[in-house]
Amino acid sequence: MAKLILTHEVDRLGQPGDVVEVKDGYARNFLLPRGYATRWTKGAQKQIDQMEQARRKREIATVEDAQGLRDKLEETTLTITVRTGNSGRLFGAVTAADIAQAAQEATGENIDRRKVLVTNPIKSVGDYKVDIRLHSDVTVAVNVSVVSE
Repeated sequence: MAKLILTHEVDRLGQPGDVVEVKDGYARNFLLPRGYATRWTKGAQKQIDQMEQARRKREIATVEDAQGLRDKLEETTLTITVRTGNSGRLFGAVTAADIAQAAQEATGENIDRRKVLVTNPIKSVGDYKVDIRLHSDVTVAVNVSVVSE
């Protein structure tokens, strides 16, 4: 078993700053090469504390706040204006950062782009549903409308 410190959120494993024990192959072949984790050492406790402090700044404090923000987001449709070609295809794609920025402008609340879950890349104009995980217990499906300039 390998003892690691997560540097990124890993689904079904933990948040940045968590100390986890995983099998050696998972650590060696997946987590470490992709930069999702670093090896745990006694001196790394300072790094863990810094990541925990940064996470507390970014996260929504309570479930009630997250539910209030969820209610705001369910009522609104996020409109993202993009450049398109003649056929309505985008130059590039609408990213999670674009959606987080639109949600932030609509609600006035800070929304982390890493919490926006885009299942299929958005590469054409139209209406889409995108999930945003506001809190570990609160997820909202947001309507996103992509329109041409």
